[in-house]
Amino acid sequence: MNKGIAKLVVENFLRGITLLVAVVIVTFLLANASPIDPISAYVGSESAISQEQREAIAEYWGLDEPPAGRLISWLKALAKGDMGRSYYFQQPVTDVIGERFTQSVMLMGTAWLISGVLGFFLGVAAAACRHSLVDKAIKAVCLLLSSSPAFWLGLLLMMVFAVKLAWFPLGLAAPIGKLSSEVTIWERLHHLILPAVTLSITGISNIALHTRQKLIDILESDFMLFAMARGEGKWQAICRHGFRNILLPAVTLQFAAVSELFGGSVLAENVFSYTGIGQAAVLAGTHGDTPLLMGIALFSALFVFCGNMIANLLYPVIDPQIREATYEK
Repeated sequence: MNKGIAKLVVENFLRGITLLVAVVIVTFLLANASPIDPISAYVGSESAISQEQREAIAEYWGLDEPPAGRLISWLKALAKGDMGRSYYFQQPVTDVIGERFTQSVMLMGTAWLISGVLGFFLGVAAAACRHSLVDKAIKAVCLLLSSSPAFWLGLLLMMVFAVKLAWFPLGLAAPIGKLSSEVTIWERLHHLILPAVTLSITGISNIALHTRQKLIDILESDFMLFAMARGEGKWQAICRHGFRNILLPAVTLQFAAVSELFGGSVLAENVFSYTGIGQAAVLAGTHGDTPLLMGIALFSALFVFCGNMIANLLYPVIDPQIREATYEK
């Protein structure tokens, strides 16, 4: 069993290294091909600096080196734990990511839990009440939400709940004019709710529709029909036999959605001016900040890879058949 676990971890680790190397190379090539001049973006397009000053900034940032040399220098620094210095923030990339990591993790973690838990139980309710008004309503709402752009939903929620009803703040991760040490947990949660709900909406529909279909297939299977023929009620049979069979696909889909959370957080954070990694990625892209872009790309790829690896390790825990096939080789 230990050999099976070690083999699975090693295989995932090798895939992860290959993925991270590919992400770094592709991100650097795309950033290098960008028409944005980081010096002009930093000083302003209308700034009248001399050519000597531009050359001095380029030399300070290492932009006077050829692209291959810059990539090799960045990789050598990365091996020492240094991701370079952000052009836009004028801070080490690790500090920029570290400052915004907590906010983004709170946002994505809350949205991930909302979408997973609510989507799962909505899917179960829709399947158990198949062809009823409840089922039709859940399907209609899920299809509507899955086809709606996240930024549009965010603006709609902001207009209704922040502008009209004034239940929530318009944006930001904390109240304006307060030091970070003075912000209470409730104030952070108050600013977190609307962005998290926006980010979780499309994930809810995916989980709900997938869980509904899987549970319908299970309800029509022979062993479920036999269980109900023995006198078990529908909900009792679902709780005793259905949950175990639909939990694995739901976990798979939920952990696979980690990558979608990163993409959605870029939109949600910009709609609500939420100071997280997604907003920093937009600022880095619009200002040609290659070190910050590469750092965020590497960090996000590592985050997504860890989510997928956790899912792979959880499969045998949930399903004994996979445990026998994987861990006991």
